[in-house]
Amino acid sequence: MTNENFNGFKKEDFEVFTIDGLEDRMETLKSQIQPKFEQLGQYFSPSLTAMTGDEMHYHVAKHARRTKNPPKDSWVAFANNARGYKMLPHFQIGLWETHVFVWFAVIYEAPMKEAFGEILLKNVSSIREQIPSEFVWSKDHTKPEVIRQSDLTEETHKELFERLINVKKAEILCGIQIPKEEAIKLTGDETVARIEEAIQTVKGLYQMTKQTVEA
Repeated sequence: MTNENFNGFKKEDFEVFTIDGLEDRMETLKSQIQPKFEQLGQYFSPSLTAMTGDEMHYHVAKHARRTKNPPKDSWVAFANNARGYKMLPHFQIGLWETHVFVWFAVIYEAPMKEAFGEILLKNVSSIREQIPSEFVWSKDHTKPEVIRQSDLTEETHKELFERLINVKKAEILCGIQIPKEEAIKLTGDETVARIEEAIQTVKGLYQMTKQTVEA
């Protein structure tokens, strides 16, 4: 499958996050990056629907609640609800100043996160087999810091999942980061292929969230 509209991320896309002031940064974000997120949203919604068996809707981050601090990152999210995604397991494609990210995410607003933590704990061995060593995990979607899969022992992996059960604001995200220097060299089709490959890899985690409904 090719994507005719999206032509990848350029150096100036990452530089948006260096613009001073909320208004100026938001203006450039809206004119320069959000159209790319719209393209990715339109492209990936049908393929994510096919991949997951759920009708997936895309949501471009609007950063509407911000009154002072400009956003340090931005994204398009995909969830099986047309009205919102934060309360649900979802996928994200987005940018920080330093990298592109592709995530499967369960963030703190999700009411099923404790139940999901229990399922992750039960399946820790198979998850460690499914997730490649270069993939990364995050426990806070608002920070760029991550933990590489290759740096996690079975014990520290369990601790990550237990945190999801026991800490009210805990989150779990798994996916990839593509450094800016690498991302700007990729064509639109190459970027889409990398995103697609990452989502295919983490979609098993999304399917596990369905067990929280059955439980």
